Amino acid sequence: MAKRKPEEPPAGSPAWMATFSDLMNLLLCFFVLLFSMSTVDAQKFELVAASFANTFSIFTAGGQAIGDGILISNGVSQLSNLDEYVQSMGKAEDSEQVINDVLEEFESQSLAASEELAEYVEEALQETDMGDDIDVSFNSQYVLLTMNGALLFDSGEAKLKDESYPMMSQIAKILERYSEGIIEVEGHTDNVPMHGAKYSNNDELSSARAISVFNYLIENTTIEPSRIKHSGRGEYIPVADNSTAEGRAMNRRVEIKIYNFYSSNY
Repeated sequence: MAKRKPEEPPAGSPAWMATFSDLMNLLLCFFVLLFSMSTVDAQKFELVAASFANTFSIFTAGGQAIGDGILISNGVSQLSNLDEYVQSMGKAEDSEQVINDVLEEFESQSLAASEELAEYVEEALQETDMGDDIDVSFNSQYVLLTMNGALLFDSGEAKLKDESYPMMSQIAKILERYSEGIIEVEGHTDNVPMHGAKYSNNDELSSARAISVFNYLIENTTIEPSRIKHSGRGEYIPVADNSTAEGRAMNRRVEIKIYNFYSSNY
């Protein structure tokens, strides 16, 4: 009897591989679906990214040292701390806690930056006769300069008074010297309606006053126009009671916000 030839294996991949491939595709679809259903807090992500970029210098081409500590722009001398840093991050029981810790550190550094900037501004103002006319305050985002509107403008007008130029000149010098980030000029008014005036309402008046200060800074400083914003806030953000003359006078004001390095870069 002739010997039977051995059967040749079927062409192509083994049958089990097709089943395995289908399983992998299903798993991929499942995880893509989970990812699409997840949510990300955009604001927290921006703050965390800014904190890492400014502190650890890993998101930009080359960092600048801003202080001492783990992985802060000290190059090879701190590579030995990498393992410690990674382990400290990995041991967190809750990723939300890690994010909160980073945000708290970011907030602390931002507040310290604003406080330092405010001290420089106050010292510069004390060297002039304008210290009593400009109120200086700060928070974790910016240093706030507040000027009474009566010192800058006549009633119902948005053109800077001639007497205001010495004050504006000092402010311009301070901004040129100390401002490295965004500058925002805001005009504010009281809630007294406008009647028969050049501007039909307080919104228009506050906007025009902010633009006047903006134009002065553009024309008398070397600050890039792209770094200066202006807006009219009308009567909607009072700082005092509009039912009294003193309160209304305080509400008629111009504010200049000098944003610190951290707030200007996220």
